[in-house]
Amino acid sequence: MDVNTIKIIQTSIHYSLHLVLPFIIAFVFYRKNWRQIFSILLLTMLVDLDHLIASPIFDPNRCSIGFHPLHSYYAIAFYAILLFQKNNIIRIISFGLLLHMATDYHDCFWINYINSYNQ
Repeated sequence: MDVNTIKIIQTSIHYSLHLVLPFIIAFVFYRKNWRQIFSILLLTMLVDLDHLIASPIFDPNRCSIGFHPLHSYYAIAFYAILLFQKNNIIRIISFGLLLHMATDYHDCFWINYINSYNQ
């Protein structure tokens, strides 16, 4: 498999985890309010606004986890703590943020694989 094919697979999985998985979670577990839950899960992607303070804003070889402030290990710990709050909306936001971080962390493995493949 060539690097371009690997990058296409990586991008497809990345955006599927960011868009399709939240839809499936909302529809399966919150069928009555799936639109609201799906919207909340999508809104958690606003956490990527911290990419705007990086230079360059997008670097395909950079792992977001541990680099951007809202993707730091401290922020991830805070999102995990929020998961245990009594407010359901806060827990859903927390879950969405953690799902986002897991997706970005998964992406880091792809980046390392592609970089090792290129050497």
